[in-house]
Amino acid sequence: MRIRLVLAGLTAGALLAACFAPDEDAPPQPDAPPTAAPSAGPGFTVAATGDVLIHPALTDQAVADGGGTRDYRPLLAGIRDDISSADLAVCHLETPLAPAAGPFQGYPEFSAPPEIADALADTGYDDCSTASNHTIDTGTDGVDRTLDELDEAGIRHTGSARTEQEARTPLVLDVRGVKVGHVSYTFGFNGKKLPGGKQWVSNTLDADAVLAEARATRAAGAQVVIASLHWGTEYQHEPTASQRQIAQRVLADPAVDLIIGHHAHVVQPMEKIGGKWVAYGLGNSIARHSEPRGTTEEGLIGRFHFTRAGDGWTVDRAEYVPTVIDLGPPIRLRTVDDPALDRARAAEALARTGEVVLSRGAAAQGLTRG
Repeated sequence: MRIRLVLAGLTAGALLAACFAPDEDAPPQPDAPPTAAPSAGPGFTVAATGDVLIHPALTDQAVADGGGTRDYRPLLAGIRDDISSADLAVCHLETPLAPAAGPFQGYPEFSAPPEIADALADTGYDDCSTASNHTIDTGTDGVDRTLDELDEAGIRHTGSARTEQEARTPLVLDVRGVKVGHVSYTFGFNGKKLPGGKQWVSNTLDADAVLAEARATRAAGAQVVIASLHWGTEYQHEPTASQRQIAQRVLADPAVDLIIGHHAHVVQPMEKIGGKWVAYGLGNSIARHSEPRGTTEEGLIGRFHFTRAGDGWTVDRAEYVPTVIDLGPPIRLRTVDDPALDRARAAEALARTGEVVLSRGAAAQGLTRG
């Protein structure tokens, strides 16, 4: 669903990533996946997905699907209904975008074809976080191009910026009459440094910085604030002590209502902290690693229904929708319920995803499978 930008104001600059003491609490044991909860009352629904990581094999598939031109829409068509039906659909665009003529690059320094922005819009995404460890792979030119392409596609964005003024302008969206803010931060940039005098180009993860921007976003009129955090350890299902500490700190503050995480390229748990949800890692949305692990082809659509609670808003229904990147050929992103997905592969992904997502007691906290 398309939404509109309504407000602007001031935000805090990015700070260096912090280290945190380990959390000694042992996580609860996994619960059996429950069935979906009844429909909640009036409010709005947020759907969020994990890393959009454009490896060269995905571009090869897009060229094949486009008959010589690049068309990423068939790759994503399997989740279009789930994404387009949400009142606010949030993606994480991890890779910077190249000029239409390229050059296009994969790991370790990504530069993806710009047509992916149109495909994300066609799939139904309204807004994308752009702070990741690859944000400055191609320098500030790559940042500028990426945000220009998202603007042209009609997708809002947060996490990186073309100007200091843009960096200081909170993203506040009108979602069914509710003002929803979104902030985006990353743990770092693979050893690269932000350009001198331009620390505002992308947000570096620090709990204080997240909260400062969230408070500024509230001051700009947001009634709900979502934080997209690029964090954790690649290929590790269990959230790190740092992730847990940051989540506890951020969600303890009234400025933030929901955390959606990415970077690990595998699914991580969801849990409630102080009555608010954190999805530590939604896995890959779309990717094609050179050495697929099975787990790197599994992801989640996190779905959160917000309803009014007194003077504020709260999530009264949370769901997870397991997804699989079907390596084909052709390569296709599918939900586990898609009849085109091999049933044995669907069962494997469903079992593994459910075990991980529910491993910190989320079922008892109300999480259901959508």
